[in-house]
Amino acid sequence: MGRVLRVGSLVAAGVVAVGALGGGFYAQAPAQAPASGAWMAAPPTNDAPNPYNTIEGWAKLPEGRTWGSTSAVEIDKDGKSIWVAERCAANSCWDRAKGVMSPLQTVFKFDSTGKMVASFGQGMFVFPHGIHVDRDGNIWVTDGQSNLPARAPGAAADAPLPAMPAKVVGHQVVKFSPDGKVLLTLGKPGGNVPGQPADPASLYQPNDVITYPNGDILVAEGHGNTHARLVRFDKTGKFIKEFGKLGDGLTGEFNQPHGLAFDSRGRLFIADRSNNRIQIVDAETYQTLDTWYQFSRLSGIFIKDDIVYGADSESGSVSPPHKAWLRGIRIGSARDGKITGFIPDPSNTDPTAKGTLAAEGVAVDAAGNIYGAEVGPRKLQRYVKK
Repeated sequence: MGRVLRVGSLVAAGVVAVGALGGGFYAQAPAQAPASGAWMAAPPTNDAPNPYNTIEGWAKLPEGRTWGSTSAVEIDKDGKSIWVAERCAANSCWDRAKGVMSPLQTVFKFDSTGKMVASFGQGMFVFPHGIHVDRDGNIWVTDGQSNLPARAPGAAADAPLPAMPAKVVGHQVVKFSPDGKVLLTLGKPGGNVPGQPADPASLYQPNDVITYPNGDILVAEGHGNTHARLVRFDKTGKFIKEFGKLGDGLTGEFNQPHGLAFDSRGRLFIADRSNNRIQIVDAETYQTLDTWYQFSRLSGIFIKDDIVYGADSESGSVSPPHKAWLRGIRIGSARDGKITGFIPDPSNTDPTAKGTLAAEGVAVDAAGNIYGAEVGPRKLQRYVKK
């Protein structure tokens, strides 16, 4: 059953601290959903049919290598191979207690049978978060944290910071060739440290990245209550402009802009997660064209043939006010917003479960198979049509 809700009034919001400590991050706690607001008028869309079967264990890592948390999955230029960035068999590639980077690779390519055919990225990311494959087949990965020194939770505000790492990593976007060669890096290592002057061309908590037909680059930034913005660069990495701020207004305000996608008309869809909505904006001016709540609290968004695939990994488990909405992947039209399908969370149906569950990242191959990248369960799920 398809439902559409469009809202033209301002939304009230509440924000919870993210947990920035010192210059780095000890944990990246998601901002909570506002306990009130326009999203409350949207009836939960939990009743659409599920036309897919879940296939677990499809992608095979090397012998002895276990999956870490992953929120990053994308389709190769060939339409059938899959790219995934994961967090080094854990939820971070930086061992803060030991002050060392993981020796594991973190970016993987799988062929259409699930066989791993390429890997790279060791030592380059702390918290790989978003991934994008451009028209030329290059792979872009965002890093949402850094290895700058951070005080442990509960430590006194004047407690000494740990030693500075030998190599600062994090809060950047890296462009790779398909064979893993670094072609471009956006932002300075370690990013814009909270409380210090910010360079608009550098980043802090970049969530996702997407490229325009002319090669321009757009980064969605802000994973908590410090800030939120869109940052645009030209194809060489030169900063062009920034847009937006933290908030819940209907134009120019975001609260965790967590995913980006274009439809066939060139409109930009933004998964504005902690505002429980999709913002559809003009891709040049970033002025809001429409606001949709029926796709739920989206962590990830993918559009193929004007079908929207939206991944909700937090309703109820991270965002108690949104508990009436079931976690999972909602499928619907980019043209009219009607929901036509829903894949419920295959890993956890416990309504009291906590944490980031179900798919956070989502992608769809040329054959229509859906892939869900899961943070809490540490899985890559494949969904095939029944």
